[in-house]
Amino acid sequence: MLKGKSIEEMEMGEKASFTKTITETDVVNYAGVTGDFNPAHINEEYANDTMFEGRIAHGMLGAGLISTVLGTKLPGPGAIYVKQELEFRAPVKFNDTITAEVEVIEKNEEKNRVVMKTICTNQKDKAVIKGQATLMPPK
Repeated sequence: MLKGKSIEEMEMGEKASFTKTITETDVVNYAGVTGDFNPAHINEEYANDTMFEGRIAHGMLGAGLISTVLGTKLPGPGAIYVKQELEFRAPVKFNDTITAEVEVIEKNEEKNRVVMKTICTNQKDKAVIKGQATLMPPK
C-alpha cells in the first residue's frame, strides 16, 4: 500500500516540488471539468483586450499543482488537505512552465497537523501563486 510520510518522518524545512508546462489543452480541459468558461481563459479575441494581453490559465489550475505535490510527494498518499490560503501574484500564460513547491514550516504532533509554505513559480523564477497549506499527514 502506498503511504506518505507521517508527521514524525517529516523534517522542518523539508521541501518537495512538481513541475508542469501549462498547455492550451490543460486550460480547455480544466474549463470543461469545472464549467469555468471565463473568456479570459477561452476567448483569444476577448483576452487580447484585457490587461494580460492574451489568454491566461485559470488561477486554480496553477494552484492544483500544489495539491499534486501534497498528495503524491510530501506528505504524499494518505495526507488529508485541511486548509489552503492562496495569493495570486501574476498570471500563468499558456506554455508557462510552473513549479509548485511545498516546505514544512510548522509541525503539531499532538494534533497531527503540518503547515506547509506553498509557492508556484514560472520558468523565469517569478512567483505566480503564494500561500500556506495545513494538512493531516498519514499516521
